[in-house]
Amino acid sequence: MTDSFGPEHDDLPPEAEPRSPRFDTPEPPHPVNWNLLTANDLEAELLELNRWVDWLRHTYGLPASVVPPYWHRHPELLWELSALHLHWLSAYDPEQDGSAPLGWHRDFADARARLRDWVAACGTRLDRDRPTRQTSWPGEDPAAPVEDSPITNRDEDFVRFVLDQVAARQEAEDAFFAAFDPDTGEV
Repeated sequence: MTDSFGPEHDDLPPEAEPRSPRFDTPEPPHPVNWNLLTANDLEAELLELNRWVDWLRHTYGLPASVVPPYWHRHPELLWELSALHLHWLSAYDPEQDGSAPLGWHRDFADARARLRDWVAACGTRLDRDRPTRQTSWPGEDPAAPVEDSPITNRDEDFVRFVLDQVAARQEAEDAFFAAFDPDTGEV
């Protein structure tokens, strides 16, 4: 008897049996809209991006003026690095054109210049961090003063950041669903 994979494979160990392509195909890379992620997706995406950024900074020897330790605390850096990560995933996809990695490296040079600009503007450094300064427009309350704080343990801070962000996102989800009326479909 044959199936869509060819002859029967009763004598093969489970790991050698062919798998259905519809269940074995990884999801293609997709842009991450950090504003719309669920709490669970937010955690997964932050952890994955953190792994990739760590790989990136080590592989390319990037200084803190390009990728500072507290990049995760600055949305402008998070969005830029996330876009760069997506571009890298797409460029190195096995079904991509052979010249795609060269295109990624060209765009990576442009991204490094933007990252330097973001780092200079936001004020985060290798050994200290501060919230990005905000400019108040006419008629708005003046922006609160910002102060530097020392960076003592980057990994501990990242874990705390992720836990805090996920908790805040979960709280917002819970509040939304608590106010949701399933009869009307409205909040």
